[in-house]
Amino acid sequence: MTKVISFQDAPLSESERDLADLPDRVVSGNPHHVTQMQFESPDGKLIAGTWTSTPGKWHAFIERDEFCVILAGHCRLIDTDGNAQDFRTGDSFLIPNGFRGYWDVIETTTKHFVIRDLSA
Repeated sequence: MTKVISFQDAPLSESERDLADLPDRVVSGNPHHVTQMQFESPDGKLIAGTWTSTPGKWHAFIERDEFCVILAGHCRLIDTDGNAQDFRTGDSFLIPNGFRGYWDVIETTTKHFVIRDLSA
C-alpha cells in the first residue's frame, strides 16, 4: 500500500558528512551536511528529505532535478556566468537538470528537498 509521506514523521535514515570529504567539489569553507531521508523510491532515482548545511561554497551536483523549500537560513545559487540568486526562509525553487554552478551557504541553511536523479 502506498502512503503519503509526512516530513513530520521520523526519518528513514540520517547521515552526516563534511563536504571536504569531496575535495574536488569544495570551493571555500568546510560545509558540514546533515541529511534526513524521508523517502527513497525502490530504484533510488527519487528521494526526498530534509538537509542542513553550515556555511561554505561548492560545485552544484549535476544530472538531477531538485525542488527545494528553505526552512531557515540564507543560501545563494551562482551559475557559471556569475548570475546569483539568493534564497532565504520561506523561499522555494527548482534547480533543473543542466544547471552548472555553485551552492554558496551564507548562513546555516535547512531545506526540504525532492531530487529526481537523472544519471545513468
